[in-house]
Amino acid sequence: MSTDGLAAAQQKMADAGVARTAIDVFTHYYGQLEEGVTGTIPEDTIEPYLDPPRLEDVKVDVGHAKEIFDQLAIINLNGGLGTSMGLDRAKSLLPVREGKTFLDIIVEQVLAARRGTGSRLPLIFMNSFRTREDTLEVLAKHPDLPVGDLPLDFLQNKEPKLRADDLTPASWEADPDLEWCPPGHGDIYTALQTSGLLEKLLEAGFKYASVSNSDNLGTVPSPVLASWFASTGAPYAAELCRRTAADRKGGHLAVRRSDGRLILRDTAQTPAEEMDFFTDEHRHPFFHTNNLWFDLEQMAAVLEERDGVMGLPLIRNEKTVDPADPESTPVYQVETAMGAAIEVFDGATAIVVGRDRFLPVKATSDLLLVRSDAYALDERVALVQQVETVPEVSLTAGSYKLIQDFEPRFPEGVPSLKEATSLDVQGDWTFGADVAVVGDAVLGEEGGVVPEGARVGTTPAG
Repeated sequence: MSTDGLAAAQQKMADAGVARTAIDVFTHYYGQLEEGVTGTIPEDTIEPYLDPPRLEDVKVDVGHAKEIFDQLAIINLNGGLGTSMGLDRAKSLLPVREGKTFLDIIVEQVLAARRGTGSRLPLIFMNSFRTREDTLEVLAKHPDLPVGDLPLDFLQNKEPKLRADDLTPASWEADPDLEWCPPGHGDIYTALQTSGLLEKLLEAGFKYASVSNSDNLGTVPSPVLASWFASTGAPYAAELCRRTAADRKGGHLAVRRSDGRLILRDTAQTPAEEMDFFTDEHRHPFFHTNNLWFDLEQMAAVLEERDGVMGLPLIRNEKTVDPADPESTPVYQVETAMGAAIEVFDGATAIVVGRDRFLPVKATSDLLLVRSDAYALDERVALVQQVETVPEVSLTAGSYKLIQDFEPRFPEGVPSLKEATSLDVQGDWTFGADVAVVGDAVLGEEGGVVPEGARVGTTPAG
């Protein structure tokens, strides 16, 4: 590492109060960047993972499930801003149903699980430096949420964006915050250790953790999954779902030929000329949900053994320093995926779960679906599908991609989708109250107003 870039980046992190271990982790990846590592995983180095265990086959003892559930902590990844939807604060603060935000629903799911089982079940958020303040303000409205002296959150680390031309820290005087980025959700291991939270959880008698993203409302606390995971003795497990054509961009597990280990491969790790292998839902039939299970004792042992550097595969994310300005300085963001830790832990495993545990909101089309009558909240505050098949929704990007454009086009609420097969909105349409989509509906490029009470689609009214 002969360039001045590393020293400048290390100093910048130290001046900002970043933990020494996090700087060591960054240093590890900087060396790989200098060596030209891109993190790609060619198809000829892996075998498809075809026969994981299935949740539907699991039988658990109720007593064992209760015992394990009382040793479980819920960790929620809440560092994302939802910039792809035009948001400038935590996506989890977006209203989803009945005026409740993602955060509200996640909190209520955990509180309902506590009431139903009598378990402690702490809920702890991993925030980024951009989401922490707003999130804690919302959580303050739930005085019964904290458990003992455990915190409600811990902070994801941050690192400088690096200029793509010389790997020096990027500068951006217009908004110095944009000079920084989180290191991807693979930072969870480092952040758990450097924050002291891992030690606190173990001291308080928590042996297991369930981890998911805050924009996924499907991960209702599950005693059955907790009991299954504990009974495997595995240090780590990932939840998978059966792939469909709509899931072609989702990362998948595979078996590395060189050593037989399970590994995670994401889109950014697939050579461009091999994307047809990656997107083939028959070749790689299960996708990775980013719902994970940890044995905290075994995690602590691995972190100690590795001096806090997990050594997850590098993801070199190519961006511009200002994501909203494609003409701004090209940068690399050094990232890792938390799911990639499956290759670090001896004996790591996975399980196929129902699609009800994977309900992410990545775009406004997803938001329309979860706000519609295709779903309803039950007594567990779980988002339950109300139709046999969830309709496909496509919204033209120009009019609906950003939340500030999406909301005004549904001033009276989203249309009914319980009789819909698909909705393809090709133009700029504003929806009146009590609109119902029936069968397959296409709204053309001409745009306009869908009047109050209208039934649109291929199936006639009546």
